[in-house]
Amino acid sequence: MAKAVPLFSGSKGNSYYIGSNVGGVLIDAGRNCKQIELAMAQNGLGMKNVRALFITHEHIDHCAAVRVLAKKYGIPVYASEGTLRAMAMSQKLHPLTKTFVITDEIALGDMLITRIDTPHDATESCCYRVVCPDGKAALIATDMGVMTDPVREAAAESDFVVLESNHDIEMLKTGPYPYPLKQRILSDRGHLSNDACASELIELVKGGTLRLMLGHLSEQNNTPDLALRTSVRELERAGLKYKNDFTLDVAPCVTTGKSVIF
Repeated sequence: MAKAVPLFSGSKGNSYYIGSNVGGVLIDAGRNCKQIELAMAQNGLGMKNVRALFITHEHIDHCAAVRVLAKKYGIPVYASEGTLRAMAMSQKLHPLTKTFVITDEIALGDMLITRIDTPHDATESCCYRVVCPDGKAALIATDMGVMTDPVREAAAESDFVVLESNHDIEMLKTGPYPYPLKQRILSDRGHLSNDACASELIELVKGGTLRLMLGHLSEQNNTPDLALRTSVRELERAGLKYKNDFTLDVAPCVTTGKSVIF
């Protein structure tokens, strides 16, 4: 049975386990090694369950534990060529770690992982769609300034989708961040806002993708309640009933020990 476990999500670190109780993959490892080990254990999983690490980009909140985890457990690391190069240059990879460039999709045992490029202020960022042994698919799509057609298509073909709902635009504009940082977040290579996320979810639900989660919320410029209310409001305005027509959750900053079966 396929499941997704949001271990961490947000500006302090991001990591998701996708697979089953037998085996799966980690999408990003943005906390330290001990924190990820504990989060896995809270969900009845061990690092022995992890077949590979798939890294979306080189920012520290997505790869902080990669160097230690990969070395300690001998786990291979997959990413775009640009991401692997950037991680190596900043010493986020151990020289002896087995690394592999993923250009489009790869089969990893009985799982299929597809890379989809994303517009973000990183060297060569991407998101990943994971097809589990039972044929169910999950997409983890965060860290992008605008939605792209390839990401939309991957989401429409998935049974479970985590989509970025990073910030409330007004909170960001009036908040404490310096102006250049605000402009970066609002740019086409920044992060999706609550409003942008909500508009995408409408088409997803209408197309039949009904298990949804909001991810990568900013601690300074958003709240879980605000992000959820924004999406639910727009979905219900479109005639879609929360908890009847679709499920929608917010990925926690720290794991709650709950997984999503999809």
